[in-house]
Parts: sequence; structure tokens; C-alpha cells
Amino acid sequence: QVQLVESGGGLVQAGGSLRLSCAASGRAFSGYVMGWFRQAPGKEREFVATITWDGSSTYYGDSVKGRFTIARDNAKNTVYLQMNNLKPEDTAIYYCARGRPSGLLVRDGEYGYWGQGTQVTVSS
Repeated sequence: QVQLVESGGGLVQAGGSLRLSCAASGRAFSGYVMGWFRQAPGKEREFVATITWDGSSTYYGDSVKGRFTIARDNAKNTVYLQMNNLKPEDTAIYYCARGRPSGLLVRDGEYGYWGQGTQVTVSS
């Protein structure tokens, strides 16, 4: 069974930064695409970022492009989301997820394992 545990969320003022981490259990990490999604109250889950198994390619949702950066450390079984210049509209629960072994995956149906989420709140 794959377990994903997010951390690093919190309350930050607009313009500030946060770094989210997602730690994965066991060996079921280094060979798989990882992604970050978010869900705000009353809204559908939204794609944020994805990274290939080796970290060589990344892809971002339009709303975060240029402000967020996804990275991974396969030796630590951890994927990160660096979030800069945060805006109130970034307020949401952020989830990491494990996908298939290849590709850049933007649909939540392409991910089979999900973490419990971490709350990010950006005040204006």
C-alpha cells in the first residue's frame, strides 16, 4: 500500500511563500509521476503541477505558472511544491498524488494514490 503524507501548509499573507512537502512510503515513489492538486471550498479539484519520475520534466496549471515550482528528491521519497507570490485565490487544500510511471499527468483520474491534504490559507 502506498502512503502519501503532505506537510508545510499554513497561513500566509498575500505575496508570501510556502513550501509543501509530500513524503511517500516504501519503494513506490521513484519510478512514478507525481502531482499536486488543490481544492477550494465549493470548487472542483484543480490540477496544480506534475513532474516525471526522474524530475526531468514538469508541467503547471495556468493559474500557478511562473509562481509555483515542483521538484522531487527520489533518495528521500519526497516531492515538493514551492509556492511564491501567493494570492488569496490560492487558498485551498493541497493534495499530492502518485500517478503512472510515465508522462505528465494533468487529470486527477490518472492518479491512483492520494495524500490526506494540507491546508493553505492566503490572507489579503
